[in-house]
Amino acid sequence: MTDDLEPVNVSALNQYAYCPRRCALIYLENEFAENRHTASGNAEHARVDRVAHASNREGARVEYALPIWSERLGLIGKGDVVEFWPDGTIYPVEYKHGVKKQHDNDDLQLAAQALCLEEMFGRPILRGAIFHARSKRRREVMFTSQLRAATEQTVASIRQMPMAQTMPPPLINDTRCRECSLIDLCQPQALGNLKRLRREDLFDPNR
Repeated sequence: MTDDLEPVNVSALNQYAYCPRRCALIYLENEFAENRHTASGNAEHARVDRVAHASNREGARVEYALPIWSERLGLIGKGDVVEFWPDGTIYPVEYKHGVKKQHDNDDLQLAAQALCLEEMFGRPILRGAIFHARSKRRREVMFTSQLRAATEQTVASIRQMPMAQTMPPPLINDTRCRECSLIDLCQPQALGNLKRLRREDLFDPNR
């Protein structure tokens, strides 16, 4: 890892794409709280790690919890499952406990893993998959030029967060807040009300 780059964990891309404020609370403020979603996710990842002895999948050599990194991007992390096929194909698989989400945060995390693996093994990686534990099905993700560019831009945005000297604003009236384990720490409703009151005071026609 180059000395001038602060390492970014590949999982931080998932958090940032879901909500920049959540990412900052976890990776800058070292805040975290469990809820049923995070507990289920942790249990699923633990289950994947426990089956690490199963070293083959239909002819592929499989590595579990594989340490990955990118010197160029300053990324570090682990790949849940990485399949190495006899024809040289490298196929990363990220395990998620729920159903397919409407946001692209899982795809960005998987693409970051692919960029790390490409640099580590010197091979192009064209696609990977998200395994959704609830449906027990894989959703294949193509690593397009657009997804690769979005991944690198997200890494740059995360690295800029400490320089901003302020926390990213909360998502106001967003459905993602209801599912977030950090909602009590973030207090999006209270901060949204304060912002609205300040705006109303600024434009009060009776002043």
